[in-house]
Amino acid sequence: MDLELKDRVALVTGASAGLGRAIAAELAAEGARLAILARRAALLESLADEIAASGAERPLVILADITEAATAERVREAVLGGFGRCDCLVNNAGGSRPQQGLGADEAWEEAMMLNFTAGRRIAHALIPAMQANRFGRIVNITGQDEPHNINAANAPNGAVHIWAKALSRALGPDGITVNSIAPGRIHSEQIDQRVMPTEESRRAWVEANVPVGYIGEPRDLAVLATFLCSPVARYITGQVIHVDGGTRRFSH
Repeated sequence: MDLELKDRVALVTGASAGLGRAIAAELAAEGARLAILARRAALLESLADEIAASGAERPLVILADITEAATAERVREAVLGGFGRCDCLVNNAGGSRPQQGLGADEAWEEAMMLNFTAGRRIAHALIPAMQANRFGRIVNITGQDEPHNINAANAPNGAVHIWAKALSRALGPDGITVNSIAPGRIHSEQIDQRVMPTEESRRAWVEANVPVGYIGEPRDLAVLATFLCSPVARYITGQVIHVDGGTRRFSH
C-alpha cells in the first residue's frame, strides 16, 4: 500500500529512543521529511545520521525540553522555517509516573505538564498552519487510563484522550484528523530498565496479562502511527487505539 507520505512533513517529539525513534524511522522509510525533537542531542544526531544513511533526507534536529513554556513557539518557528509547513505531528514525549502513597502536588503537576499540557501547546501552535493547508494529522502516544495503582500519568492520559476527541470534532472540517495510541508493554528504556528490569518480571507479566504471549517491539506501534499520519487514513479520527497484545480487557 502506498501511504502517500512522500515529501509530507512530520514532527516527532520524544524521538531520541524507543517508540519515538521507531516512529521517526518508519515515517522516513515512507518518504516523509522529518523534524525530530528530544532533549538528548547525541541520540537525536545518531538517529538523524541513521535516517540519512538509509538514503532519506536528513531530519531537522530540534533540541528542546517540551515542558518549557517557550518551546511550542520555538518548535513552530523551527519547523515552519525549515519546511514551510507541518503536515503531521506525533506527540510522543511523556512518561509513566508511579507514586508512593498519594503523591505530592509537585509530582501530579509535573506529570500533567509533561504528558498533557506540553503536547497540547505544540499541537495548538501548529494547527493554524495545518488549517491553512487544509490537511493535518495529529497522533498522540499516550498510555493506559485504567488506574491499576496511583500513577500520576493516568490522569493526563485520560485528559489527552478527551482533548483529542474534542479537537477531532472541531478540526474535521479542515481536513485534520486527531487520534491517540495507547501502548501496552512495549520494549523501551522505561519498560526494560525501570518497570520490568529482569527477564523474570517480563515473563511473569506476559503470562498473566498478554494473550499474544510476548512484549511488543517499538515497530509494532510505529507502523500504526505512520498509517494514521497518512492521507489514506482520512476517515479515522477521534479514536483511542490500544496496541497492547490484547492486554486490555474491555471491549471498547
